[in-house]
Amino acid sequence: MKKLLFLLLFTSLTFAQTDIIVSILPQKIFVDKIGGDKVDVSVMVQAGSSPHNYEPKASQMKKISKAELYFSIGVEFETIWLEKFQHQNKQLLISDSSENIKKELMKEHQHSEHEEHPHEKERNQIKDPHIWVNPTNVKLIATNICNALSKIDSNNSSYYKTNLDNYLKELDYLDEEIKEILKNTPKKSTFMVFHPAWGYFAKQYNLTQLPVEVEGKEPKMKALVKLMKKAKKEKVHAIFTQPEFSDKSAQIIANNLNINVIKTSPLAPNWSENLINLAKAIAHKEK
Repeated sequence: MKKLLFLLLFTSLTFAQTDIIVSILPQKIFVDKIGGDKVDVSVMVQAGSSPHNYEPKASQMKKISKAELYFSIGVEFETIWLEKFQHQNKQLLISDSSENIKKELMKEHQHSEHEEHPHEKERNQIKDPHIWVNPTNVKLIATNICNALSKIDSNNSSYYKTNLDNYLKELDYLDEEIKEILKNTPKKSTFMVFHPAWGYFAKQYNLTQLPVEVEGKEPKMKALVKLMKKAKKEKVHAIFTQPEFSDKSAQIIANNLNINVIKTSPLAPNWSENLINLAKAIAHKEK
């Protein structure tokens, strides 16, 4: 009997998983890569929803009550909800997976007929939270994840470190693959987006992101005409839209310029494939 109890205890300890919650789908990929079979990861912002204004469901709040670790990443809904999560679960540890990443100002397109006062414009600018669209940033995110997991589960720290080393190699390979795809694309080439979510990708690969909207607002016709003139001048051959936002303005631009509308989301679960497909579309290559 004692032997059976020991075996049951040993089995439960050996196969126990750390309950983790993340804000967005790409984070699940990163945590799974590092945590492997030692973690059980749930995603807060579901597919098709926006992390800008997401409100958790009752079933998700129940999961918060049982979770041991929450990986934040700096998306907008966290500003309100992280504090509520800690009220819900006093034992919940919150780890910032964006630590040590320099955040850039969100790329804007000025829609107003009159320029804002410089101080007013500065106040209105916000930091771009979409840090995960750049493989170099994800290397830092993965390192942060490894450090957090090693702290709460020190018995498996070498396991997490091995997984991290392997994943860093994958990310280096992905970065080189994207550079190879874009090698014949002129520097500072412009690609058009509805929501300015690809700034860190653009910076990494020496491209220019031309956004249609800011903070979810559709531009007025006068601004649309200016955008179309600029897109034509820059020889933009596609406009990228997200399922989380309306693509009404994008369709108008595409119809007038006879270019493609490509639906792609920085929140897509196939994270690395998504970046490769984005690069191919910008390089004007077949997927």
